Formats: sequence, structure tokens, C-alpha cells
Amino acid sequence: MKKLINDPAGVVDAALAGMAAAHPELRVDAKQRIIVRADAPRPGKVGLVSGGGSGHEPLHGGFVGLGMLDAACPGEIFTSPVPDQILAATAAVDAGAGVLHIVKNYTGDVMNFEMAAELAAAESGAEVRAVVVNDDVAVQDSLYTAGRRGVGATLILEKMAGAGAEQGRPLAEVARIAETVNARSRSMGMALTSCTVPAVGHPTFELGDGEMEIGIGIHGEPGRRRVPLAPARDVAVLLLDPILADLPFAQGDRVLCFLNGMGGTPLIELYLMFDEVSRILRGHGIQIERSLVGPYVTSLDMAGCSITLTRLDEELTALWDAPVRTPALRWGI
Repeated sequence: MKKLINDPAGVVDAALAGMAAAHPELRVDAKQRIIVRADAPRPGKVGLVSGGGSGHEPLHGGFVGLGMLDAACPGEIFTSPVPDQILAATAAVDAGAGVLHIVKNYTGDVMNFEMAAELAAAESGAEVRAVVVNDDVAVQDSLYTAGRRGVGATLILEKMAGAGAEQGRPLAEVARIAETVNARSRSMGMALTSCTVPAVGHPTFELGDGEMEIGIGIHGEPGRRRVPLAPARDVAVLLLDPILADLPFAQGDRVLCFLNGMGGTPLIELYLMFDEVSRILRGHGIQIERSLVGPYVTSLDMAGCSITLTRLDEELTALWDAPVRTPALRWGI
């Protein structure tokens, strides 16, 4: 294992210290392990809290700031944050207008966010709602979930719901936006290599030089099947066909197309893949109205990519275009 670390057991704490040094516009509470936008809580504004296991950076801490999340809770690598941690983040952003928890569908995350919401209601009377993201079409259940996994749509949901909250919309309306984005989004991913968890020290799974895994999760969970390595144009078909059939998407749809890198794939390959994806979508009569390309929902050093499509309407397009200023996403300001 070759990694830029000091102690495999202290990677998350060291990374949080670095994030605090790099982004003084955020409040990083190393003791409680929460990342909060500096101006929170903001009176009259719904607070948005998300989180999950570390190892998927910049998700979620990189999306804390104006127009997206108010706070994020990073757990240990590939491990859910604990209820007390989520409770502290909820309290830090609650200004009386309520708090929305954005939860990826993994069993530990769902359970711990539910416990934190109950604690927040009991201790402070905070109104907390939750939306569970479950956009992955690859499997119905995995080693980590009951039902589909939450993957790339999490970023899109956090951006659009964050824009609604920034506009001063009430909790019910922000939750409706989040649920709409989840219902209109589908994703699927693939891996060329495994990732290596620092505390483990060896790859999570083995892939031969001539193999790739189709339909993987963001923790290295097995996918739909292992197949021979193929050109990018064929990989794009393998990922897009199940996405297009699932919603289903149709000719004339306008979509946000998010081509995500899993952490170990260079941007030149992601743009090459995006070219293949855009060509296929044009062939189906689907218009890419907005796009995002880059490593945003990663799996440590795994090589590979995922595709997320979100069916847009005028409201969602405007929410995507709204100003955002976070460590990982910035535009309109």
C-alpha cells in the first residue's frame, strides 16, 4: 500500500485538520467531527445536513457552504457517522425553520440519522425531515442496504435542495425538491480496479488485468457482473442502457448528465467517456441540458466511473443554476 498518510488509524482526523486549514470559511469541529458553514445557523433558513462514511470526498464535506449543505458529518472510512455526531450537526444549523437530513440508502446511515432526528426532537423540539437517496439501478439490495443504494444523485439533490433552502423556502418545500430530484435520477457505476482502505492495507477485491466490474457500489461492493475489459464506447452502453430503461427516460427528455470519477481515473478519461455518453444520448433523442464531469462521489483510489442522469424541468434547471460557493462546487458568485 502506497498512500500519503501518517497513521492508517488517523486518516479522517488528519484530513479534517487539513480541511480546516484550507477552508477558514468553514467551521470544522474536530472533536465532534462535523463541518459547518461559518454563518450557520441562519434565522429563517432551513438547515441541510448530510453525511456518511469518509472515503467519498469531496462528498459531503466539500459541499458545505452557500447554496448547498449547512453541515456534514464524516464517519470513519466507509462507516456511518454516529447519532451524537449527526445530532451535533443538526443543532448547529437549526435556526427554528427546521432541518432536512439527506441520507444515502445504507443501513447504518439510515438507522443513525433516524436516531439523531428522534434525539433532536426530544432535546430541542427541532423539526427534522429526511430524504433517503436511492438512485443506483445496479442492484435492488447490496451488502450495505435494504433496497437500492444512494450514489451520484446525492450531489445533485444536495445542490438543488440547497438552492431551495437558500431562497428561504419552508421545510416542506425543500423536502419536496429533494424527493423530486431523487425520483427523477438514476445512476450506475463501474470499476477498473478496487480501492484500498488504509486501515486494511490491501485491495478490497481483486480484478484481473483484463477484467472490469459493472454495477459496483461506492464501497467496493460487487456489481451486477464481472466482464472482459472493453473500450469506453462499450462501457458507456453497459452503464446507460439500464439507466435509460429504468425510469424510463424518453425521447425529448432534457437531462442533467453527471459523469463521476471514482477517485483513480484521470479527467482525460472522464471527458472521453462523456463524449461517448453524449453521443448515445443524442441517438436516443435526449438532450443534455446541464452537465458535470469530475471526481465528486469517489471511492478512495478506485479507478472507474459512474453515470447519473436527472430528468430536468424548468424548476430543477433553475435550482441547479443557482449560485453555490463550497470547496468543491462554485458558480454564479
